[in-house]
Amino acid sequence: MTTVPLSGRRAQAARNDAVILDAAREVFVADPAAPIAAVAHKAGVGISALYRRYPSKEELLSKLCLDGLLIYVGIAEEANAALDAGADPAETFVTFMRRVIDADTHSLTQKLAGTFQPTDEHNEAAQHAGRLNTHLVERLHEARVVRPDMAVADLGLVFEMIAVIRFGDDERRSQLRHRYLALLLAGLLLPDAAPLPGPAPFPGEFAGRWVKKD
Repeated sequence: MTTVPLSGRRAQAARNDAVILDAAREVFVADPAAPIAAVAHKAGVGISALYRRYPSKEELLSKLCLDGLLIYVGIAEEANAALDAGADPAETFVTFMRRVIDADTHSLTQKLAGTFQPTDEHNEAAQHAGRLNTHLVERLHEARVVRPDMAVADLGLVFEMIAVIRFGDDERRSQLRHRYLALLLAGLLLPDAAPLPGPAPFPGEFAGRWVKKD
């Protein structure tokens, strides 16, 4: 399929949108209560230009989280496709975990859950992500490459634990995140490990965080 180049004005609008979203992610992950004017300042655009694209802070937060969710879905789809094609389960799992950590989608979950009202599009993407996670974990258990009591819900909290690491520059932060991911993977890739204490997170414990707080 041939891609039609964007016109000069449309291309500039797309670039501006990318700059705004990058700035919004940086601003709101650091401080979810920051005003939308801080995003305009960070992006180097006028507040009127920002409002033309995103009429409210809630719409901007909604877009950030949907984009992050869709990135996660794409990574999970590729991991499941690799398993279905006969790829090594342990290697596929490690690659999946590393890619999600590099995408840093769970910093958005940590910081922005409850700051906006999820849409049907968010809910559908989240449900799809849940199905992908379930399929992935089932395949890992079938292959006996992870501990038998690792639950689907454990994945989300593992990613969030790693996302807590936010100090240092980008390179140092990446080094530290992959160091501690390796430590956590060492505990997950133990098919004969002793049982874990306590149950995994319940579904409502995750979903409840996305109810917008007044």
